[in-house]
Amino acid sequence: MARGSIQKKGRRYYVVIPIGHKRKWFPAGTTKREAEKVLAEKLAELNAGSSVLPPEVRFSFFCEEWLSKYAKGSVKPSTFRRYEGIIRNHFMPRFGDKKLSRITTGMLQGYVAERLSQVSPTTVLQEVVLLKEMFKHAQSWGYIKHNPAQNLQRPRREKKEIDILTPEEVEFLLENTHEHYRVAFLTAVMTGLRAGELWGLKWDDIDWHSKQIYVRRTLWNGEFHTPKSRHSIGKVDMPDVLVEELKLWEIRCPPNKYNLVFPSPKGEPSEHQNVVNRYFKPALRRAGLRVVSFHSLRHTNASIRIRAGQNIKYIQRQLGHASINTTLDIYGHLFEDMDFNRSQAQLLDGVLRNSVRNSLEIRKSGEVS
Repeated sequence: MARGSIQKKGRRYYVVIPIGHKRKWFPAGTTKREAEKVLAEKLAELNAGSSVLPPEVRFSFFCEEWLSKYAKGSVKPSTFRRYEGIIRNHFMPRFGDKKLSRITTGMLQGYVAERLSQVSPTTVLQEVVLLKEMFKHAQSWGYIKHNPAQNLQRPRREKKEIDILTPEEVEFLLENTHEHYRVAFLTAVMTGLRAGELWGLKWDDIDWHSKQIYVRRTLWNGEFHTPKSRHSIGKVDMPDVLVEELKLWEIRCPPNKYNLVFPSPKGEPSEHQNVVNRYFKPALRRAGLRVVSFHSLRHTNASIRIRAGQNIKYIQRQLGHASINTTLDIYGHLFEDMDFNRSQAQLLDGVLRNSVRNSLEIRKSGEVS
């Protein structure tokens, strides 16, 4: 008759059963009652002649199982594709043929060190987070007794310089942007919406009375998703000049089955990289500006808000950040640069007032179709 015991490590319980000359440990939950149940089940299996040993699977097998049984139904499609790319391009070539139970913290730390010599700390940090998540599941599924990724050291996130356009540069950009996406770029600057939120915006999301935009979805690679996080779901205030521009754009906007505010010229969902390559970068070149990322328009919005003296809590809500700490972590240095010429930093309604209002007057007079 086999016997076993219950051991507690940290907040988790384990069932320990002597098998041959070794003691096998099995995860058994976070309460003693759960552990007692697992112990009874394992002993019943063993006494009935069944094996309670965890299968000695290879890392490659576990990866496929983790992707199909957990990741595919638990994360957004875009996140799943990113995870799959990391696993197939980096994890599997390094650990694929190794038995899962034989992978050590030292092996993983060696991988991290090698990757740090090849790519940025931010990229490696994403891989470390993924490794920790995968091995946590490997342990809870009973494949391994100890989690080798648990104490894996995270590389420090590199502090990136954010690229910001001045109001004058934004004016040059808009003057040189193809008419179809001019209002879209203006909206990005004046609201700080992320690219996916901008392309996923529908006319029903705009409340003309309250002058607010409701962020309810994102559009990426032709697929609609929920926003980046629950904090991203909210509403953003619109300056008066943007309200006027959007009302004029609504008249000219190509009809489309999704009721999108910024569809492609053919009425299809806008594909971000296509917009960047065919419209955003050419506009920067025509304006004689340096090449910046599309996300710089969001940074520009934050910069204008900060230098205009808007309340930090209000800025956090408008940008959809989870906390003030996130806002300060990204833009804290701008709060220290308050000697910046405040004439450039009027509240958003005044940032591009002259150039935008002039174009509005021309459109209203019918000189520009």
